Order: sequence, then structure tokens, then C-alpha cells
Amino acid sequence: MTTLLPRLFRALDRFHALHPWDHNAHYHRWIMRQLPRHFERALDVGSGSGDLARLLASRATSVQGLDADPAMVARARELTGAALPVRFTAGDALTEIPPGSYDVITCVATLHHLPFSDALTHLRRHLTPGGILVVVGVARAQSRSDHLLGAAAIPMNVAMAWIKSKGRRAPRPVSMTAPTRPATMSFAEILGGARGVLPGVRPRRRLFWRYTLVWHHS
Repeated sequence: MTTLLPRLFRALDRFHALHPWDHNAHYHRWIMRQLPRHFERALDVGSGSGDLARLLASRATSVQGLDADPAMVARARELTGAALPVRFTAGDALTEIPPGSYDVITCVATLHHLPFSDALTHLRRHLTPGGILVVVGVARAQSRSDHLLGAAAIPMNVAMAWIKSKGRRAPRPVSMTAPTRPATMSFAEILGGARGVLPGVRPRRRLFWRYTLVWHHS
């Protein structure tokens, strides 16, 4: 199976070039289900084109989006306008989070760009007591379970891409144009690292080569 999967992934990449869809945005509604109906301040780390930040604004008094790419920040501002209580800033998630504490912090497909434990520790410092941290991340496939889940995701991934594009060539989503890097940590390493920083954290493997972490600050 491990020798077959790279060939399948190459074929999947070719299919996605014609029928792209955003694996990360697929989890945005799931993220919202983890959150209270209303909260004051939210921080979205790695906010990209701002899709999740705008969703958070439907429940938050104010939302801060932070992304390392100034071009993506400019695009997020353009797409958001002035009507929503959302502010976007370009900066490093380890050193340039806008000051203050947040009731909700979200982080999607960003932690694998950062020193994992340091990033979680830093985000924890910015979370208010009683606040919630929700992470959707990317892990390196290593175990048999990882490869089996990846194989199971392939037909569902093709079906979702076909549905999203309705069988036609689709424009590449804005949030998929940002530079990416492959994940280096396995889910087992992520599990150990997260539990060392966030006691009681709930990590889960997910479809479409993702994992999630949910942590409530006591």
C-alpha cells in the first residue's frame, strides 16, 4: 500500500489541477460547531484570504486575523470590506500577535510552518481563562492507520472535488494560492507534543489528511 499511495497522490494532484477545492475550508463549519454562540474577541492565526475570520465575525464582537503573507492580508481586507468587525494584520504568529487575550483562537493549516510546541505555548498565553483553542493541522503519514485513512480519503476527495466544480474546470480558490510546505511531524508526535503543552487536549485524526485539536483553557 505504501508504494501504491504515492502514485495515487500524483494522480490526485493532476485531478485537482482541473477540479480544485479547499480541504481547509471544508472544516470551517466543523470549527464553528466547537464554539459558543457568542464570544467577545477571536483570533484566527494563518487567516489567509479571511474566510474563517468572516465566519467568526458572525458570532464575535471583534475578530483579529493574522497571516505571515502581506499579499494574503491585503486580499483578505479587500474581500472583507468595512462592514464586519474584522481586522487583518501581517505578522509572525510567534512574535507579532496583537496584544491582549482572546476568547477564541483558531489555527488552520498553519502549525506545520512553525515550531510546534513553541507555537502552542504562545497561543495558550493569549487565550483567556475559559477560552477555546481549535486547530486544524496537517500531519505526516507514518503509521499503518495514517496510510489507511489516507487511502480511504481518496475516493471521497475525488467526489468532493467533482461536486464542488460540478464536473467542470474550476478556478483555484484564493486560499489555496498561498505558499505551503509539507508536514514533518507524524500524528503520534503531534499527539505527544500537544499533550505536553495543553493538558486535556482532544486530538483526532481526520479525513483529507488533516488532524484536529480542541482545548479549553480552565
